[in-house]
Amino acid sequence: MPRLLTLHIVRHVLGTTAVVALAMLAIHSFISLVTEADETGKGGFGVAQLLLSTFFHLPSGLALLMPIVAMIGALMGLGMLSGQGELTAMRAAGFSVRSIALATLIAGALLGATGWFVSDVLAPAGERAADAVKARARGLAVGTGKTVWLRDGDQVLRIRNLRAEDRADNLEIYRLGPDFRLLQALSAARARYQGDRWLLEDVQETRLAADGRTEVARHERMEWSGAVNPNVLRLYVLEADALSVTGLRRLIAYLDDNRLDAQQYRLQLWRKLFEPLTVMAMALFAVPFAFGGLRDSGAGQRLLIGILLGVGFYVVNRVSLSFGQIYGWSPLLAAGTPTLAWAALGSWRLRRIR
Repeated sequence: MPRLLTLHIVRHVLGTTAVVALAMLAIHSFISLVTEADETGKGGFGVAQLLLSTFFHLPSGLALLMPIVAMIGALMGLGMLSGQGELTAMRAAGFSVRSIALATLIAGALLGATGWFVSDVLAPAGERAADAVKARARGLAVGTGKTVWLRDGDQVLRIRNLRAEDRADNLEIYRLGPDFRLLQALSAARARYQGDRWLLEDVQETRLAADGRTEVARHERMEWSGAVNPNVLRLYVLEADALSVTGLRRLIAYLDDNRLDAQQYRLQLWRKLFEPLTVMAMALFAVPFAFGGLRDSGAGQRLLIGILLGVGFYVVNRVSLSFGQIYGWSPLLAAGTPTLAWAALGSWRLRRIR
């Protein structure tokens, strides 16, 4: 019997969450369509391309909304069970509040795992596909127009036009001495990655001597090798929010190796690692409402409360991440504190139920 009741609660919570997810994604997609509608007519980017691009943005939207969706879905699902008297019957049959909370937590764990897969696999792939649709419609290569600064040991790279992870235009490479004095500057019109090195075309090389003299030479082609490769540049084509955990770890390792600031990406990495726990905490927080003042409320009131609480948590979570980046907090502290505090508050409210 306890197993059947647990499965019943899990199925009910997952079912209502799926309905909520579809509704929230519909609203999110409509807002995206309206926001990007002014992009139509630029090159070959028309209504069909706008719809396709919006479709590819759906995984990112779901990953962003998953904690709120879990909160509203659990609140609606448990509220319906409570309103129909099923939770009361379960408790009369010996199914405790703790067992009901555990069943909801199982549903939250399944939702968290789903959110992890969407955020780590589908969202980055969708963002790349959306960028490709926009670029092809405008007759451009993916990533065109993105300027990137990189460091490779004693060399600093400036890519004015990153066309793809293995192609770039207007590349500049500066080599520095131990005292950070400029020793050499390379300027290439085009660059492409072949084998394990970069092939630079239409290169101007400038060497600066210690006495201030300069020597300028031009090369039709020139090879350059270093730690900067397509695996690194691929990470810069995407925004940090759309990177997978593996991509973020590679990017952080590269930045650490070159003594560059990786705080922003560490925060994003820990935020992604905490996402499944955040979804579980949001689902758990909804349980006390099924036994409190909302148990006899209508669906509209439960929906309103769920939206307010979900948006409130989202704002607190974002503020914590921003403060962590500004004040240099530990990424674990900045990313994990809101989730742990939310889970602790939900557990405390559960213990007060009689």
